[in-house]
Amino acid sequence: MARFASRAIEDKPFAGILLILVTYLLFACIDTSSKWLGILGLGALQLSFMRYFGHFVISMGLFAASEFDFRQLRCEKIWLVLLRGALLTASTVFNFAALRYLPLTLTSTILFSAPIMVCVLSWPLLRERVGLVRWSAVALGFAGVAIAIKPFDDEFHVAVFMSLTAAFCFALYSVLTRKLAGVVVPDTMQFYTGLVGTVALAPFAIAEWQNPATGFQWSVLVGLGVLGWVGHQFLTNAMSFAPANLLMPFGYVFILYLTVSSYLVFDQLPDQWTVAGAAIIVLSGLIIFYRERMLYTRRSQ
Repeated sequence: MARFASRAIEDKPFAGILLILVTYLLFACIDTSSKWLGILGLGALQLSFMRYFGHFVISMGLFAASEFDFRQLRCEKIWLVLLRGALLTASTVFNFAALRYLPLTLTSTILFSAPIMVCVLSWPLLRERVGLVRWSAVALGFAGVAIAIKPFDDEFHVAVFMSLTAAFCFALYSVLTRKLAGVVVPDTMQFYTGLVGTVALAPFAIAEWQNPATGFQWSVLVGLGVLGWVGHQFLTNAMSFAPANLLMPFGYVFILYLTVSSYLVFDQLPDQWTVAGAAIIVLSGLIIFYRERMLYTRRSQ
């Protein structure tokens, strides 16, 4: 496992793009499966536990296969690493809870407001200067969120607040990931992500546990952790083939994947407000992305 994380970036952009497209397809399968199982009556805490338990078991298995040594888990800023895992766990719980009541297209649209929140949080937490262009993009992005969730519409559901909380937790998780980059190796953070989610959610999952009714439902439930681990591993490998600034825009295919699965599995299509809000959020995110890319290029010269 460690050899993937430590590999230097190779000049294989097509391979990186292909892997990132597959990565977000796997993540879309996780959300679709979680919504389906939630509708069948399985609780968000049980689903979230299985997502991280499978992740943890696979990580432990790979460590054991490579002559596991506890010294491999020592790292600087361990409390920040644990907090990072807790934030991702919280994001998953709130997202899975929201999925039971909201369309996949809406939850994915709200989730992609996280890069906009990261831009806001980078000012007080990372002491990064945010200029007029990025503040304007932030305002545009939050306008897109307001359009998508339709707060004054009769169909407004309070589960929107759970989805927004999931996006906010993911934004904080992303800020911590940026802060820990270069300090803690990715495989170590991956291990602690599975550990924190498993330990934190186990008591709640046991309390509300409900056995799936069929073998297929069991396979989908177990598959949450497998797909999660494989998705994160593919993401790591994609970054080894191509730089993040090339791959980031392709992440928005996640919304397209969930639009298709929402129609095929739940016979739901996004309304015009969700489509408009998603388009504005994507535009805002791309503005922030290209602005940061320009600033990074100037600093590197």
